[in-house]
Amino acid sequence: MAILEAAKIHKIYGNKFNKQEVLKGIDVTIDKGEFVSIMGPSGSGKTTLLNVLSSIDRVSSGMITIKNYDITAMKEKKLAEFRKHHLGFIFQEYNLLDTLTAKENILLPLSIANTSKKDALQQFDGLAKELGIYDVKDKYPSELSGGQKQRTSAARAFIHKPSIIFADEPTGALDSKSASDLLNKLSELNKNRFATVVMVTHDMTAASFSNRVMFIQDGQLYTQLTKGEQTRQEFYKDILKTQSILGGVQDER
Repeated sequence: MAILEAAKIHKIYGNKFNKQEVLKGIDVTIDKGEFVSIMGPSGSGKTTLLNVLSSIDRVSSGMITIKNYDITAMKEKKLAEFRKHHLGFIFQEYNLLDTLTAKENILLPLSIANTSKKDALQQFDGLAKELGIYDVKDKYPSELSGGQKQRTSAARAFIHKPSIIFADEPTGALDSKSASDLLNKLSELNKNRFATVVMVTHDMTAASFSNRVMFIQDGQLYTQLTKGEQTRQEFYKDILKTQSILGGVQDER
């Protein structure tokens, strides 16, 4: 069942004298429970696509629905309320509040949603243990490793059980072991909690943890790969082949 549908998405920056069309009529469908990666060369539009799908940025034209709600038609106040209940975000730079402990950072979405203290603590305990950060719950971000910070960020994104988690280069600032730990945890949460994850990455290893990879080139959908019954190693090889055809997938700013 589709949880997100985007039709004929265009994104144009600038004005009529200096116009840059970054997204050129992309259609996207994401089913509930999918783990989807978005890849593409630098400047391809993959980050812009994630930003418009996640409501961080507005489309120039086209329609995006999440759980049958048309987010492209929402006013800012209603959109902010929608984000609070339905969307979770994991950013490359963690975006944790330095003055709060890991536990307090994770509980923020539930505090905003006025969840009861008992329910909030119950949800926190289970999620923090799943992500392996329960023992550092009382530490501040400055006392955490990069991997612990990103798993704290992931816990904050998951704790209010949003409809979709959007992750923007979540392993970009991590060493290989921390990145692998995070991706394994995201994959487990995707399976165990039937959580929908949409991730932009330039890393083929990271993409191989997903169920499907969308390749963007020149603002359009170039091709897609579905993992199916393949092992992660086999899927990685398919991703590698496609990347070589695209001429390399680099980090996009």
